Parts: sequence; C-alpha cells; structure tokens
Amino acid sequence: MRTIRGLSVLVPLALAAACSDSNSLGDPTEQNVVDTMTIGALEGTPISTPSGYSISSGPVRTDQTTQFEFAYNIRRLDDGTYQRVLLPLAALGLTGTNQVEPGLQRREESFDDITHAPSNGYVSDSAVPVQLGERYVVRSRVVCSIGVPLYAKLQILGFQDSTVTFQVLADQNCGFKGLLPGLPAD
Repeated sequence: MRTIRGLSVLVPLALAAACSDSNSLGDPTEQNVVDTMTIGALEGTPISTPSGYSISSGPVRTDQTTQFEFAYNIRRLDDGTYQRVLLPLAALGLTGTNQVEPGLQRREESFDDITHAPSNGYVSDSAVPVQLGERYVVRSRVVCSIGVPLYAKLQILGFQDSTVTFQVLADQNCGFKGLLPGLPAD
C-alpha cells in the first residue's frame, strides 16, 4: 500500500514537469557568449592557419579535420575581381552521412536582434559571398548525441590580407536554438 501511495504522488509531479518543458530537452548548461574569431583563406595562407570554423570547437585547420561547418576563401572571378566567400562542407565536396548538412543563412536584422535560429532555409551546397558588416545564422552538422545540430550567429567585422574576423555567439546546448547571451530558453 505504501508504494502505491508514494507513486500516486510522484506520477502527477513527473507529468507536470514533463508538460512544463515544451521542447522536451533538459535544462541548458552552457552559457551563450559573444566571442571574436579570425580565420585565414584556404588558399594563400600558411597551412598552419585555421581556415575552417566549427560551432563546437572554434577555428580549425582544414588539413587536419573535416569537423567544421564552413571554411573561408577568397576566389578569383572570371572578370579578374576577387570575392570573399564562406564555404559550407557540401560546397567543398565534403558531404556527411546524416540528413542535416551545415549551412549559413544571411540575416537582415542587427547581430543583437538575431534571437533565435530558424530550422530551415540554410545554404549548404554552394559558396556564400560575404561582405563587411553582414550577419548570418549558422547550422552545424549533427554533433549532438540526440541527433541534432548546434546553431550560432555571426557578423563579419573585418578583412585583412587573407583573413576574415567575425564576432560569433555559438549555442553549445544540444537542441537549443536561442541566440542571446546567457542560458538559452529554447
């Protein structure tokens, strides 16, 4: 009898807790913070210069891993001009085995006004031309054990020689899409 009475109290509490979490995720544990990163072009920089960016680990050397969301390059166009681009993995011919490819989505709102990552609409299979001041939301490859990507927002701050510098806020909490500083709510 005592066990049944104890369960009758615990079951409603568990149901109430489950219903209060609309996204079925645990509580976030990682604070979202804004950081500044610099990466070099795939061509024209020393091989030791990181040319890729991973939401989960930051700048990476593309000669050592394919575990990144995009790489940076400066490409020469047919008319002799140059274009600075971010290249998602599939644009580099590096497709994954899962259904979600890393991608970028250009945004018009200010960096601070980008508060949430959308689920769809990412460019994942072609070069994304970038210019000073532009803002993007980035979706990672699937890196979480629950089978979902991570999300980040970035703004291009500057170009110098063969490098690009950007500010970024990466949400390291699996399943969360909140892009404001602090613990994400969703």
